[in-house]
Amino acid sequence: MMNVLYLLNFAGKAGTERYVESLVKYLSADGLIRPFFAYNQGGLLVERLEGLGVPCRRVEMRRRFDKQAARDLAALCAEWDIDLVHCHYLREHYTALLAKKYRPGLRVVYTNHFVMANDFVTRFTNRIMDKRQDQIIAVCTRGKEQLIANGWSAERIQVIFNGVDPAAWAGSRADSSLRSELGLEEDRFVMLCASRFAEDKGHKYLIDSVKRLAGRTDRPFTLVLAGDGPLLEPAKEQVKALGLEDRVVFLGFRQDMKNLFHGADLYVNSSRHEALSFLIIEAMAAGLPVIATDMGGNSDIVNDQAGCGLLVTYDDPESMSSAMERFLEDPDFLARCRANAGRTVEEKFELHKMCRATYGVYEKALQGK
Repeated sequence: MMNVLYLLNFAGKAGTERYVESLVKYLSADGLIRPFFAYNQGGLLVERLEGLGVPCRRVEMRRRFDKQAARDLAALCAEWDIDLVHCHYLREHYTALLAKKYRPGLRVVYTNHFVMANDFVTRFTNRIMDKRQDQIIAVCTRGKEQLIANGWSAERIQVIFNGVDPAAWAGSRADSSLRSELGLEEDRFVMLCASRFAEDKGHKYLIDSVKRLAGRTDRPFTLVLAGDGPLLEPAKEQVKALGLEDRVVFLGFRQDMKNLFHGADLYVNSSRHEALSFLIIEAMAAGLPVIATDMGGNSDIVNDQAGCGLLVTYDDPESMSSAMERFLEDPDFLARCRANAGRTVEEKFELHKMCRATYGVYEKALQGK
């Protein structure tokens, strides 16, 4: 059995943490790995993994080129007899690659969760560190293209889409309390967007899109916004200024996403930065069609072949409101996209397929391929 150390700078509650937890659960349950976890800043993921019986340890990582952190990580790998380190952001990635100097034979797999260009200095250091790299996973097609542009070797990069367990999201409208909680009629069209209120999430133009939509359709609808963040209050002020209090509802941070999905008719993504969004594929697994910005890996999910929704232009209220109107006014289109959403998840974004493919990358790394 392979001993795998998952290394993460911040062990919080976002998509990367869900990715790590899924690999730990499913690969260990299948008897393929013995998981371990190390982190710099603690959070919810540490609690969850400790609850699963996974050994966890803090390793202080102050910066990318931190030789002391590399020595500490190498010592921990020796203590736990680690075969492979799986890391997720550049700080811990560089730390793991440096640790190979102090722990000969250690293998490193890096999953890149963003589609973002690096600056010149980082591209230069990436090319230097690439000589130590074993395998890299990109979670979307554009992610692989960006990794190559950022200085990493194409032949060691595999594209493995994020995955979810369809059974975990199965259910129906009857399972949801969302509409009764908000006092919404059953025939009211409900759109859901769940994301942190931050600059790159696009809430400002999303709310502007709702204002346009309100002037284009007579059908009653509500946009439900779940999440918290620094721009939550400005978003509430914008809704009030536009007179949309009867159209937009704020829920705050919620953990009952399955409940929210099953109470909605449509999931909306308005973000500027996406790689392969867990929220989008979770919504699809729950049976929701999708509107998503044509950014990052969203086109790997929503496209003509999948037929599960519509792509829109980021920061373009006309593009977004037109897509919303299509779903409101064309029930046949809505039904087709709903049916195709579940099929697409089963075919391309199923959790066990993701985990098995990731284990295949671990094997390649250990074999030196």
